[in-house]
Amino acid sequence: MSSPRGTRPKLVLFQNRDVTPEPGASEDDFMIYASSRGCAASGYYGTLKVLRKTDGRLLFPFDGAETFGPFSTKQSAIAAAQERGEQLVAADIARPEL
Repeated sequence: MSSPRGTRPKLVLFQNRDVTPEPGASEDDFMIYASSRGCAASGYYGTLKVLRKTDGRLLFPFDGAETFGPFSTKQSAIAAAQERGEQLVAADIARPEL
């Protein structure tokens, strides 16, 4: 099914609602997305995104965040990113960033 010519899907913007920061109490309150990018010739770099589910706060990446790599294999890059994500979760549980 195609849309009529000249029409575009509407972009819906959500207002920034006031959300009271809630620290995570356990590892279940966080999402860690670890992946990789790159190729064998230039090396693989780990990519990471850490999200606190209780309030939707993005803990990583942030401005000036470190990079993971280069590594010789995708698995090494993903493992490094996953390990750093787990460290960030443990640190946020111990001392929440509000």
